[in-house]
Amino acid sequence: MLSRIAESLFWIGRYVERADGTARILDVHLERLNHLPLEEQRSVARALLAVMGARPQSEDFGLPELLHSLAYDKQSASSIAGALSAARENARRARETVSSSMWEGLNTTYYGLNQHRKDVVGTYRFCNWVLERTAMVRGLADSTVSHDESWLFLVLGRSLERADMTARMLSTRDVQSAGMSWVNMLRCAGAYESFLRTRRAAFGDQHAAEFLLLDRLFPRSIVFALRDADECLAKLDPSAQRVGFINDARRIVGQARTFLEFHRTDDLMSELPEHMERVQKAVTQASDAISRKYFNQADEHAWVGEVS
Repeated sequence: MLSRIAESLFWIGRYVERADGTARILDVHLERLNHLPLEEQRSVARALLAVMGARPQSEDFGLPELLHSLAYDKQSASSIAGALSAARENARRARETVSSSMWEGLNTTYYGLNQHRKDVVGTYRFCNWVLERTAMVRGLADSTVSHDESWLFLVLGRSLERADMTARMLSTRDVQSAGMSWVNMLRCAGAYESFLRTRRAAFGDQHAAEFLLLDRLFPRSIVFALRDADECLAKLDPSAQRVGFINDARRIVGQARTFLEFHRTDDLMSELPEHMERVQKAVTQASDAISRKYFNQADEHAWVGEVS
């Protein structure tokens, strides 16, 4: 496969998942933000923006500026609109590989970005619309793209971004002094019903954090996403199966996943920030390693403020 096509597919997967994850995070935090006093609202907005890897552009940064930065700014790949615009542009570059249904889904989503109000109420509806559109695009990709190398790069990007976005979502848990309830955090990840069926009566902060971090069967857990990424990398480079792990990206992803799976602690909550930082760092390093191995490395794709 051509390097440019593989790179475009990888970033379509990442950008669509980034839009979905950012919409989930915004949706779960908007109501609480809207009811805070102005000064506290500004403080929380800055902290939430920092968790998402961006920096405020002014001293008066508050809720309206947060909505612009994370939802509507088409010039920033850290925002929902920017990520969906970048996904559509990458699909245009890989038009000979992307299915017509998937292209039409991304193209229609792109042209629908301007049809939403940019206030708080409008952003609620915008986030729900984004969740519907990204789910549709993922479904079209899985059902209309051959599950060959093209699809592997698409899923690889999606899986790495999903691990990163779940880590960022968990990092927003303590952005507000009162903290976000774990019920809302589970709903944010679409995990509430699955969690209840799995845990039944065992409900608490530790159990919810373990589910989103370590559950091997829930598709939005960090361990599940890292395992998917590892499987994609193994299929893309089958020559390194017998001895060691020559592929740097697979080594980085595998180390991050196995550390989480085999690390046991009596106080997961106190260690959660450290785990989230480790996951985000591993995703950044794995993405860089994939770029070096398969693509012509392009700095413009990186998260704002991302460090390796």
